[in-house]
Amino acid sequence: MRTPRTRERVVITGLGIVCPLDHDVEAFWRSLLSGRSGINRTTIFDSSTFPTTFDAEVKDYNLRARLRRPELHEGSSRGSGFAVGAAVQACRQAGIDVETEEPADGIDRTRMGIYLGAGEGALDHDTFFACILAGWDPQQQTMAWAKSTPLAFARMKASYELEQEPNMAAAHVAMLTGARGPSRSCLTACAASTQAVGEAMMLIRRGEADVMIAGGAHSMIHPLGVTGFSRLTALSRRNDSPTTASRPFCASRDGFVLGEGAATLILESLTSARKRGVPILAEVAGYGSSSDAFRVTDMHDEGRGPVQAMRAALADAGLTYRDIDYINTHGTSTQENDSIETLAIKTVFQERARQVPASSIKSMLGHLIGAAGAAELVTCVLAIRDNTVPATINLHDPDPKLDLDYVPNTPRRMPVNIVMKESFGFGGQNNVVIVKRYEGTP
Repeated sequence: MRTPRTRERVVITGLGIVCPLDHDVEAFWRSLLSGRSGINRTTIFDSSTFPTTFDAEVKDYNLRARLRRPELHEGSSRGSGFAVGAAVQACRQAGIDVETEEPADGIDRTRMGIYLGAGEGALDHDTFFACILAGWDPQQQTMAWAKSTPLAFARMKASYELEQEPNMAAAHVAMLTGARGPSRSCLTACAASTQAVGEAMMLIRRGEADVMIAGGAHSMIHPLGVTGFSRLTALSRRNDSPTTASRPFCASRDGFVLGEGAATLILESLTSARKRGVPILAEVAGYGSSSDAFRVTDMHDEGRGPVQAMRAALADAGLTYRDIDYINTHGTSTQENDSIETLAIKTVFQERARQVPASSIKSMLGHLIGAAGAAELVTCVLAIRDNTVPATINLHDPDPKLDLDYVPNTPRRMPVNIVMKESFGFGGQNNVVIVKRYEGTP
């Protein structure tokens, strides 16, 4: 093991999640370990004419019930609402005051930042065009915006900005917490929230923040989003059995299942966490990032981008592949991803590749796109806490070409001290974070 250069250690002090399995971290974890699927028929819109008629939706979610000042978040997009709910949970676990003008948690708000991987939502075309028509002057053949009613314009702004701009989730979390430090968002597709956590860690290491609220939020379950993925032939079409449709590493896998949700981790300098006396859940040890520089949808067939990102994360953490106890895979259930990810793991882990458990929870909660990596990082922290690795469910017909230990169908009790989390996105975006058990005094 190599010793990294002297730098501020970064720890995790809070977790939050809103996803198809549940809206609470502990309930989510119980569902994962029970092998419950959050995938079912689409209810958000009428998908009966689409090739895929199912997804992984967040059901029965009531943001107002979680907040003292819900009016601040009226008109927020679906994804932004999930982000606020996840942030509330994580902040409360970390002892961070929310919805207050005078926080008493010992954190300088100018030193607390936000970094979220977040994505575009669905534009409300009806409201948008109604606003345009309200401002049209047929005699002058020009737009007369003054004629638009304030209500119509406000609705249009809510439709166009709050639903479309990926930075809106961070803006809502800032209002919730009063965070006035670095505020960033990234839209690197399926790798976004892993990137957000990795780069938030780097901000703390460099001394630019003491606390970062990091993670991701996304909802693309709307006709435009489903059409795009359908045209790419990326979605499973197993309409006869939605709950078993997401089957990573199976010979019969035929695509991923589109999901939605948000997950948040509170990253904090060890100095800050010790000063505040809050429990430390785990430590963020390393981060690696790369680009395939290949195609906008397909991965390089030798997995060169994932291999580079994994090796960079290990080097950043001062570790080797022999130190990793568990790999939380990207594991989308597409033919290409699962094959190339397996090849990349074999390339990096060499003789240990078949000995290190590597599972995919997308088999249960679908693919949360921009929120996927953060939800899976929450899982990594819980795996370390409970020395338990979640299963890859629906793995009943293993692909003979994919021969790693994917923890089929049943969770596994085992020592878990160091975990590698992999995320790979469209465009060849590869991000890997290493999380380990915290060693030291609280």
